[in-house]
Order: sequence, then structure tokens, then C-alpha cells
Amino acid sequence: MAHLPPEPATDSHLPAIETLRRRGVLRILILTLLLNVFVLIIKALLGWWTGSLSLMADALHSVTDSASNILGITTNRLADPRPDREHPYGHHKFEAIGALGIAAFLGMACFEILTSALDRLLGSGKPVQMSTPVLWLMLLVLGTNIFVAFYERQQGRRLNSNILLADAHHTMGDVWITIVVIAGLLGVQAGLPWLDLVLALPVALLVFRSGWAVLKENLPWLVDEMAIAPEEIHRVVTAVPGVIDCHDIASRGLLGRQVFVEMHLIVEAEDVTAAHDITETVEATLAERYAPIRITIHVEPRSYRSDHISYP
Repeated sequence: MAHLPPEPATDSHLPAIETLRRRGVLRILILTLLLNVFVLIIKALLGWWTGSLSLMADALHSVTDSASNILGITTNRLADPRPDREHPYGHHKFEAIGALGIAAFLGMACFEILTSALDRLLGSGKPVQMSTPVLWLMLLVLGTNIFVAFYERQQGRRLNSNILLADAHHTMGDVWITIVVIAGLLGVQAGLPWLDLVLALPVALLVFRSGWAVLKENLPWLVDEMAIAPEEIHRVVTAVPGVIDCHDIASRGLLGRQVFVEMHLIVEAEDVTAAHDITETVEATLAERYAPIRITIHVEPRSYRSDHISYP
């Protein structure tokens, strides 16, 4: 007998809670977009004023900051948790796709740093004129980027938002790039033009590491990697009165956001009503631990046996 239960009571408030969460994410993305545009304008003007190629490249990297914010806003609007006819499992993965887009931007930034370092190594860079106002404005840019990075990380953890955490990684990459630019400008002023080249290479590795972290965090969600160990689900379910055993357990999704679980359940029941009551208890028990969760249970007779908790 196939049994597809209604969503647990804890899920009934999910759309409203998730909508509030997404609105909070959207407000933060709009604020950071405005700050990133402010930073972009300052860098572009300073790059034009001083003739610094590194500053212009840094301004170009800030374009990716703003682009990633716009991408985040777009995917936030699309990542609706409520299912519909075309997307019966909801739209959560749009947010993960947006995070992967930011990982791509990080890869572009890494390539940009390495290309600039190669240009400097080949001696094709234009001499830079350094002045005190330029330094103060770059310190203002640096402070703004640091605020954005830590604010997004804090709010991303609070709202459990992959897109905010990924964008915080991206902005931290911009922080390190800005530090390199400032150090390079100071090196030029002190007669050490090679300092910018020395600092650019490790920063490129840091940017690459940030992109890899974002990629590693979001790929499991997109490829439906196991969300909960089947042995743990088996332990929780078999502790429910009336349950004899469960097998062929599968789970996917992201804990704290939305988890989908399927299983075959062997119950101690004489009729459909008793079996239904047991499955309702199983659903409530799992929802208490892993909500929000959607569960599909295939009930089997008492005589059925299987040695496979999950899939080989």
C-alpha cells in the first residue's frame, strides 16, 4: 500500500516563515548592492585619476560584486519554497544556483589577479602616482568592504541563507584585493614597485579557496546528496511504537531549509487505520527532529523482511 501523508503540522507555517526569511535576505542584498556601487564608483574614479591599472582592475572586480548582488536578488525572488504544478518540490535550488554563480565570479576574480600579476611581471604596467587623498579614499573603500563582508556573513548565518554566505565569501575576496592594491600603491610610493606582484599571488589563492568553499557547500544540494544518514533515520523510526522495521531509506535536501525523506515501513497493524496512525507518529517524530521535512512512506505487511536499510 502506498501512503503519501499530508505535510506535518510543523510544515504548515513554512511558507509564511520562509517568506519572511526571504524578505530579510532581499533587504540585506539591496543594502549591500548600494554599498558595492558606492565602492565601485570610488575605485573607478581613483583609477582614472591616478592612472593605476591595478585600481582599474579592482574596480572591474567590484563590478562582479554588484553583479553577484543582482544575481542574489533575482534568485531570491525565484527561490519560493511553495510547490506548484511545474515544481512540486518547491524552488529552493534557485538559491543554490545563485550561489554557484557567485563561485563563478570568484573564479573570474582569481583569473583577473593572476593576469594583472603577469602584466606587472612583463613590465607592461603604467607607473602609478600616489597621493595621500588616494590612500584615505582606499581605506574608506576597505572599511566599507569589511563591514559588508562581516555583516553579510552574520546575517547569512542568522537567516540560514546560502546566497548571503556565498556573497560574504565573494566580498572577502574583494577585501584582500583592496589590501593588495593599497600595499602596491604604498610600495610604489616607497620605491618598491615589486611589492604589488609579491602580494597578488597569495591573494589569488585566497580568492580561489573562497570560490571552492562556495562550490563545495552548494553542489551536494544540487546533486541530491544524502541529507540525513539512513542509519540515523532507521534508529529514530524503529523507536516508534508499532514499527517493526524500515528499509530503502533515502533523503535529500538541506537540513534547516527543506528535507525530503522516502522509506519503506513495516508496521505492527491489523488494518489500514492502525497503519495510518503509526505512520502519522513516524512523521511527527521525524518532523520534530528535522523540520521542515516532507516524508513519503510505503507501508508493508508484518511478514515482509529486508536487509537493506538504504541503497547499496
